[in-house]
Amino acid sequence: MTEKFQTLDKALENLEKSRQARKGKFYLKDKTITLSHGSGGTASHNLIGGMIGKIFSNPILDKMDDSAILPINGSDTRLAFTTDSYVVSPIFFPGGNIGEIAVNGTVNDLAVSGADPLWISVGLILEEGFSIAELKKIIESMQAAAEKAGVHIVTGDTKVVHRGSADKIFINTAGIGIFQDQISLSSLNAEPGDKVLLSGPIGDHGIAVMLAREALDFETDIQSDTAPLNGLIHALLDATKAVHCLKDATRGGVATVLNEIALNSNVAIAIEEGSVPIRPEVNGACEILGLDPLTIANEGRFIAIVASEDVETAVRALQNHPQGSEACIIGEVLEEPEGMVFLRTALGGHRVLDMLVGDPLPRIC
Repeated sequence: MTEKFQTLDKALENLEKSRQARKGKFYLKDKTITLSHGSGGTASHNLIGGMIGKIFSNPILDKMDDSAILPINGSDTRLAFTTDSYVVSPIFFPGGNIGEIAVNGTVNDLAVSGADPLWISVGLILEEGFSIAELKKIIESMQAAAEKAGVHIVTGDTKVVHRGSADKIFINTAGIGIFQDQISLSSLNAEPGDKVLLSGPIGDHGIAVMLAREALDFETDIQSDTAPLNGLIHALLDATKAVHCLKDATRGGVATVLNEIALNSNVAIAIEEGSVPIRPEVNGACEILGLDPLTIANEGRFIAIVASEDVETAVRALQNHPQGSEACIIGEVLEEPEGMVFLRTALGGHRVLDMLVGDPLPRIC
């Protein structure tokens, strides 16, 4: 057991330099872009923090939350604005397709900011030779997803590139939402003593896409968890004002999201490994493929950081909603060691949980 799991003290000693590097010090040594730069993990953070974010730096962007929060001059109204691009392969997978996750992902980025999603733009980049029938199916699924989420697709653009210049279809979206009150759900807001909630089982989307992509012969029916989260989040925020932070666990998975929160809030986060809900078939696929479900992308799950005094109210609100029936408490926020996330394992040890390194599942969204 001592070979498999480091003690907490040893792990903290070994990773202290890494923590310092991640906190405001980025190391972009690559000469060319790799798939890892799109993973949402360490390489992505180095690319964005080490170059892109520095060049574009301004007070709104520098918060690096899922949506930009925009004040409207002369009023108390605030807008949430977000954008995302979708390059998932294959474009059709069990439980969804590229168009559906494009709408749901945009809605969810707005919802975790605390805003009510209202309007979406859609930009299509189509490869010469792409099937009109498949395009129609994707567009129809986008409209159905928008109707389910209660948003409208109000503007867009379409471009066509030469055969071989893209992979069938890429989609860019942007979304706007409006805040109904002065709530702040930034990743800067986690406090020692808060509890960490997870809205449901993790890993479904990433494994569903990977099995479809590689045509692996698994006797399982894993479906993507892609879904709009604004209804579930609305139920949570209606039930309690004790929510400090919300983040949807997409690229990089739960591990990366928790590290972002810990770094931005200058806190530590401890997770009970046995409390994290993972479906047996997902866990089994991860064991066979050598993957960690905590670093796999999700498209319908979020992390909530909630004040301990009202956490039971928050859990009940989630569990009473059809999308949150398996929501649970998975850990807590601690004062130190700042910027670190670790698992309390079933064997009684500790394992440091770092951001995703590399990209075991490229083009997952």
